[in-house]
Amino acid sequence: MRTYGQFCGIAKALDLVGDRWTLLIVRELLALGPCRHTDLRNGLPGIASNLLVERLRELEQAGLIQREAAPPPVATTLFSLTDRGLELESVLQELGRWGLPLLHEPLATDSFRTHWLAVPARRLVDHTPDRPPVLLQLHADGNEDLVIEVIGGAVHTHPGRADSPSAALTGTPELLTAVLSGELDLAEAQDQGLRLDGDPDALLRVLPRTAH
Repeated sequence: MRTYGQFCGIAKALDLVGDRWTLLIVRELLALGPCRHTDLRNGLPGIASNLLVERLRELEQAGLIQREAAPPPVATTLFSLTDRGLELESVLQELGRWGLPLLHEPLATDSFRTHWLAVPARRLVDHTPDRPPVLLQLHADGNEDLVIEVIGGAVHTHPGRADSPSAALTGTPELLTAVLSGELDLAEAQDQGLRLDGDPDALLRVLPRTAH
């Protein structure tokens, strides 16, 4: 293992997760849960297959991920985060928050997957936790859907579609990200093309107050 050789928590952490692609692999496993190699490749456009194998091996040796054989009919290897790996969610939350200003001028070549919104979406706060559960569905043009479940004051996410979402948002990655982060008012986002179907109050229940 490459090391900075410094007696410093930051340096020691970067010894394990500072290599290119490593934290993005953690992002995928946080957003999707247990994943096949193919799932990870699909969520990491641009990574070489052999490099992904190498990074997974390094993360496993570091005790941050584990592998298990999925039972039939899947019958393949699944990768998931260990408890130690799950502790990186707060790190990625803060890193994503810090990086928000860098999204103001996206490149035309930037790729996007809707489930990348899962980790920042889990920063949302249920402002009225005593109300009944709601399901929110996000759809970015040309991508898969992401479901945000709000129940008992907790916010959970999973990829896929909800049968009967309380509210659904459809728009560009830029608009969805801006609304979920509170950088753009919902009404203003709608003026710019964001589509809201269903109950607006269900969505406003979790949006940052500045986005109301």
